[in-house]
Amino acid sequence: MDSGTTTAPAGPVRVEAELDERLSRWLWLVKWLLLVPHYVVLVFLWIAFLVVSVIAFFAILFTARYPQPLFDFNTGVLRWSWRVHYYSAGAFATDRYPPFSLGEEPDYPARLHIARPGRLSRGLVLVKWWLLAIPHYVVVGFLTGGGSGGGRADAGDGEGGPWAWSAGLITVLAFFAIIAKAFTDRYPGGLFDLIVGFNRWVLRVVAYAALMTDAYPPFRLDQGGAEPDAGQRDAARKRW
Repeated sequence: MDSGTTTAPAGPVRVEAELDERLSRWLWLVKWLLLVPHYVVLVFLWIAFLVVSVIAFFAILFTARYPQPLFDFNTGVLRWSWRVHYYSAGAFATDRYPPFSLGEEPDYPARLHIARPGRLSRGLVLVKWWLLAIPHYVVVGFLTGGGSGGGRADAGDGEGGPWAWSAGLITVLAFFAIIAKAFTDRYPGGLFDLIVGFNRWVLRVVAYAALMTDAYPPFRLDQGGAEPDAGQRDAARKRW
């Protein structure tokens, strides 16, 4: 018989990561070059991801279900992207080269699991990916950065140009962490927890916007490499 305390089920999106204690001090300088093959593959995978998401949209609209082969493929693309991101400017937290795989790869230090839903709301599929997710898109834009207009070319202010690229907070923190590692041989544990927490936030939003769950992403920063369970979150609230 339990004590009357109920534990909420784990969220549908689980993001886990482990810090590589034996990181090279300088390998990060060339990781962008080592990842060129992955970037080429990911271009095509993300094109396919978008196409699959459109097909899934209509499947959910008419059947209230996300077809399993499509769900597995899109989950695999997100896993692949998370591993590459973790190896590079999304954390610089491992020197293990990411596998060319859509599978779970449980031995890799960056892992992602998305629970496949049973039935999905036909109504939510019409609005959640654009309207309901807008508040999260603002946060994700701040965390990930992106392109912005560089001014009108005909404005005569000398600032014409189509695009300017700004790094997001995740990348900035990852560079702080790996530079600290380069000069002190220590990756700051607090920064690692924060970086993984921000990445966890982004991946939850991506899964929701990609129609893979109806569970609205929490406005909550769950830090650390391990996915916190409900009991840990309740204990943290009580400490505060």
